[in-house]
Amino acid sequence: MDRGEVGGIDPKVVRMYHIVYKEGVEHLTKAGIEEAALDSRLLLEYVCGTDRNTLLAHGEREVSEAEYERYSSLIARRAGHVPLQHLTGEQEFMGLTFVVNEKVLVPRQDTEVLVEEVLRNLHDGTRILDMCTGSGCILLSLLQYSNNCVGVGADLSAEALAVARQNYQRLQEERRKMQASFVESDLFAGLRAGERYEVIVSNPPYIKTDVINTLMPEVREHEPMMALDGREDGLYFYREITGRSKEYLTSGGMLFYEIGYDQAEDVCKIMEREGFREIEVVKDFAGLDRVVYGSWFG
Repeated sequence: MDRGEVGGIDPKVVRMYHIVYKEGVEHLTKAGIEEAALDSRLLLEYVCGTDRNTLLAHGEREVSEAEYERYSSLIARRAGHVPLQHLTGEQEFMGLTFVVNEKVLVPRQDTEVLVEEVLRNLHDGTRILDMCTGSGCILLSLLQYSNNCVGVGADLSAEALAVARQNYQRLQEERRKMQASFVESDLFAGLRAGERYEVIVSNPPYIKTDVINTLMPEVREHEPMMALDGREDGLYFYREITGRSKEYLTSGGMLFYEIGYDQAEDVCKIMEREGFREIEVVKDFAGLDRVVYGSWFG
């Protein structure tokens, strides 16, 4: 599937769905893409407007020249390790569809553990601050699955906030009304003094600077560095957010973090030193430490 040959495609050639899919799998496999079969299928469904049943039950479906050329282009880009979500422009998270691009971190399944843990502790009308909101997937999921809660998403990146606002607008139109606002802020610097929240939640940058170059190319080359880099020890933002969060939490308010698999002990100690109590660690679907939370009683 060499894009250099597309201009010479014979328009009389009939390409069947399952054959085109196999071409995609072969191309991505040669490029070393781990989930070559899945990505090839998802890209073909994206281009053709089909679903997974098409490959199983309607594999003889003809793929038009326009579809084939577009699919070939996307396969070539995926072979170059451009993330699948950047090619389709969206990612599923908590049963919702979020717009994503290279300006935001692609929502991960692990982060659903964070959202689910916060949901267990929400009550009607809770005020939520999502620090380092990115695409807004955490805050908007919390608002979607709770009652009459109000949220603020803060991020240093104006480009990320543009994506978050787009997701907010889409969910408002497609599902139900929510109350959210987004503010460009270097952590708490852009927030109004005196604002108080019952819940602060954050998936901050937590990867050590010297580890970033070891990440898979989809991450290190295509996702925003400012959403990854947790400075020298990976704990910079936990210290900064925890120290300042007390000024913005109500008495009895809760602080929730997503963490790296080996950071639970360090983050717990940071929270303990700052006076947080009832600190808990929650594991993800793989049995790894993923969430730390605690309460502030003033």
